[in-house]
Amino acid sequence: MEVIESIVTDAIEVEDSTTTVTTLETEKSKTEFVWTLQATWHLVHVRLDMDPEFDQPVCKKKKLWETVAERVTAKLRAEEGTDVSVKAFECDLKWRNMLATYRKNAERAKRLGTNSVHWEFFKEMHEVLGRSYEEVEAQRKAKLSGTKLGKAIASKRFTPILPTPAATAPQLPNARPPQDLLQLYLELQERKLNMWAQQKALEERKIEAINNLARAITCLSQNNTMPVPKECLTDTPVSPGITRN
Repeated sequence: MEVIESIVTDAIEVEDSTTTVTTLETEKSKTEFVWTLQATWHLVHVRLDMDPEFDQPVCKKKKLWETVAERVTAKLRAEEGTDVSVKAFECDLKWRNMLATYRKNAERAKRLGTNSVHWEFFKEMHEVLGRSYEEVEAQRKAKLSGTKLGKAIASKRFTPILPTPAATAPQLPNARPPQDLLQLYLELQERKLNMWAQQKALEERKIEAINNLARAITCLSQNNTMPVPKECLTDTPVSPGITRN
């Protein structure tokens, strides 16, 4: 985790805590990448171009996302002429959120037609990711054909979550087939990974804020140890009309 250290010199005096908090908020905003519309488009183009690499059965996703972040950063710097930078985990998290939105719109397009979808990134993503369900199922069955797992799924005797019910157990009228349970299991795992990535990013931001706050408190404590002038230690003058006891 990258921790940005703030440098405090002796020539700088901290007047109050408001100035320190404002400085901390400014430093924090510099470390957070804001996904503009143009940056999101760059992410979509780079990620879709690398989709065959991500679709490999065996691949190092961390290295691939680092490559995505480097390409998006290069495109942004070439356009804006600044030292903006985006990290690999930020690209990964943003893409997961976009995939969730894409799937919702894909279901809507399947029911109501593509004209009912107005999401700006849908058409671009759907051209690459919008393979029909039948095509995906055909490829999956082709890979599993002839294997024990394929035969078990074909005979509906395989379930990855629930055990096979006993022969005497009554069958529920709305019981899901094993294929639906497998898909549900995969979706739950994906949601867990997405929540874990979000929690990790949040914890890193908390730690960074705590570190910056600790430095600010240290700076204030050093300034408070300065000697107090003698004139500040004299008695407070008494207003007219007020007598001392």
